[in-house]
Amino acid sequence: MLDLLRRAQSLAALSGILVLAILISPVASDGSRIFLQPGNLTDILRQISLIGIIALAMTFVILTGGIDLSVGSLLAISTTLTAMALTRAWPHASYTSHILRAILASHILRAILAAVAVSTLAGAVNGAVISALRIQPFIVTLASMIGVRGLAKWLSSNENIDIGFGRDVAAEFAAVFRQKAIVIGSYACAAALFWILLARTVFGRHVRAIGDNEKAAEYAGLPIRGTKIWVYSLSGLLSGFAGVLYAAENHQGNPNAGVAYELDAIAAVVIGGTPLTGGKGSISGTIVGTLIMGVLTNMLRLKNVDSNVEMMIKAVIIVLAVAVQGRDSDK
Repeated sequence: MLDLLRRAQSLAALSGILVLAILISPVASDGSRIFLQPGNLTDILRQISLIGIIALAMTFVILTGGIDLSVGSLLAISTTLTAMALTRAWPHASYTSHILRAILASHILRAILAAVAVSTLAGAVNGAVISALRIQPFIVTLASMIGVRGLAKWLSSNENIDIGFGRDVAAEFAAVFRQKAIVIGSYACAAALFWILLARTVFGRHVRAIGDNEKAAEYAGLPIRGTKIWVYSLSGLLSGFAGVLYAAENHQGNPNAGVAYELDAIAAVVIGGTPLTGGKGSISGTIVGTLIMGVLTNMLRLKNVDSNVEMMIKAVIIVLAVAVQGRDSDK
């Protein structure tokens, strides 16, 4: 019955995409033709990939009945550290080309691992504080959002760190990781892994049980503290990885990156059918919710709709999605 409900939510979300397309396309006949071009459709997938990656882990967080407001700041610290590692300490040596490539590749790998490790650690700290001190996730992650953003600005002296367009290791990193296939492929792989983690593992069942009734889960002996630490660690990990892709796509580490990304990620999760009360939801629904936001944004921009109007339309959609969920839960 629960699986049937999730499928129904996903179908309803897909119907929402079609309805939006039908409503908007008569207003923008030229824009609708551009919208259906393969290049534009893959551009949509690329544009939603960063938010989509973050939203996957946000689904787990919200399923436990929590919230993570720090994901945008974690992306910022990751993109900043990635750029710093690539531009301020890369190897200079007169080796043969094969050896040099191996050195550069290992340096890129270390830069990525360092950035993702820091953001994962920050997420783990969020989870540990929430579970050990029993402080509301909103408060803990709000403090983390402010503190981590401040750390990113302090490390970079509140300046963008340009990666450049030359032939050094930083430029090679950007050339590889900004490719459309890499970005979309990363999102697809992450989505598949997190779908399996939620739908086919004991950990996924623990996540749902905690969000559905934490007291009952505690009486049943479920590892609540460990599960929450893992959930917020995963949120930090995916935010950090999104920061790596952000650095490559924009050729810079920006300590001010990711502002309001947490709101977009939460919106995608909620529109996808996961209530903020937790316990119910799916990765497939989150993917559909992310697509809805991406398709709507793309079609509005093809029509050159003012960005402020775009924000207002998104706000209405979020409220309607929550209202529908509330009505369904009352039945």
